[in-house]
Amino acid sequence: MAIQVGDFLPDVTVYTTDAEARPLPQLVQGKPLVLLFFPAAHTRVCEKELCTFRNSLAAYNDLGAEVYGLSVDTPWTLGAYAKTLGLSFSLVSDYNKEATRAFGLEISLRGLPGFSQRAAYVVDASGRIVWVWIAEVPAQEPPYEEVATAVKAVTMAEGQ
Repeated sequence: MAIQVGDFLPDVTVYTTDAEARPLPQLVQGKPLVLLFFPAAHTRVCEKELCTFRNSLAAYNDLGAEVYGLSVDTPWTLGAYAKTLGLSFSLVSDYNKEATRAFGLEISLRGLPGFSQRAAYVVDASGRIVWVWIAEVPAQEPPYEEVATAVKAVTMAEGQ
């Protein structure tokens, strides 16, 4: 069963761009989290999505929220991609696909299995998922304003 609103982040392992293993719930660190699943680095729609969040990161920081991008690419690929895009938020690798499978997001692209569907999750400071969006097709961009509204709602509810 896919992760949904009200569930806590699953205890799965992701990897930093330095290939350091981290439990996914550890990303929360007592503040709201925006978790962006994207299919693959160096693709047009993923680049546009990540750059849109990069360009609005100050608003998320003002709300006390952390933003993370997550794909099944290797940690090193994601490190290079973040540098190329000038991202000031972290990308994490789900190379082992634990998170992708736990969230029910595994898809095939052009006949190649094992990618993550594009999705956005807003998580409260306790690690509970409070808002979910999953793309109908990989080329669909997230509803940027709805993500921001969900973060504002969780920060207001948590008194931040």
